[in-house]
Amino acid sequence: MKDIKALTLDDVKRIAAAAEAEALANGWAVSIAVCDAGGHALWLQRMDGAAPMSAAVAPEKARTCVLSGKPSRVYEEMVNNGRFAALRMPVVPLEGGEPIVIDGTVIGAVGVSGVKSGEDAQVARAGVAAVTAPREAA
Repeated sequence: MKDIKALTLDDVKRIAAAAEAEALANGWAVSIAVCDAGGHALWLQRMDGAAPMSAAVAPEKARTCVLSGKPSRVYEEMVNNGRFAALRMPVVPLEGGEPIVIDGTVIGAVGVSGVKSGEDAQVARAGVAAVTAPREAA
């Protein structure tokens, strides 16, 4: 039997706050989604000014990560490199989803949508870092 960490509501709030802070620092209006290891939604927020469609895309980017264990960028690169069969996979081939990996296991993911793909990923990585980066002792 293997013990696996799971995201708590407190974790999810820290992730969302860090992602939102990154977006605000850059003047980006995005939607931020966090899901658990099963791809189930734990958090969704659409910042003021973010396009309505971004609230549909962000959760799917997160879900893509937990299904595959990889950043959603991997599938965008496949399609961009001519591997169009990737479009038939149950994933969103757009950069902006980042898995949350603890002790080698994907325990959730962050998906962001609303700006350029690389910027979405930057915001998502800031959220992931809120729970994976070593914390300084207080």
